[in-house]
Amino acid sequence: MRPTLWQRMDVMARHMVPFVLVLMLVLIAATPTHVPGMVRVGPMLSLIGVYYWSVYRPDLFRYGSAFALGLFEDILTGAPLGSGALMLVIASAIVVGQYKFFNGKPFIVTWWAFAIVALAAAGTRWLAVSVLYGDIVDLQTIGVEYLLTVALYPVVGWLMARAQMLLIKDA
Repeated sequence: MRPTLWQRMDVMARHMVPFVLVLMLVLIAATPTHVPGMVRVGPMLSLIGVYYWSVYRPDLFRYGSAFALGLFEDILTGAPLGSGALMLVIASAIVVGQYKFFNGKPFIVTWWAFAIVALAAAGTRWLAVSVLYGDIVDLQTIGVEYLLTVALYPVVGWLMARAQMLLIKDA
């Protein structure tokens, strides 16, 4: 029996959940947090989302999604165009390339692996921004962003897992 229009729309909406959730993380990360006397430093929330979906549902989150979201984040934050896209696509490619390693591993292993991927992503972004700006970017800023990102992975990962269980189930 052929699926109805509503069933097809339901499946399409479920397939869009990873993209929409990472888009929400991009928007949250781009929201200004006016703290007087402090440089704007925040976690790489989009990296957490891309990593999560690349580990657990690579069939629903492709490289094109990572590229588009990274480019959108660059536009929102004023980062050099392509630096975020490069970071997210490389991170996704690393994770998807190691799918057999991640399959069925406990949370602590995926968190440890995320810390390594986040370090590589932060380094990639630092290098891209330094080259494009023609000046060395402060490593302390990148270090704080990296630590915040790794520290927030369990919380954001848990939220993504809940969304996956509630919204995607059989997609």
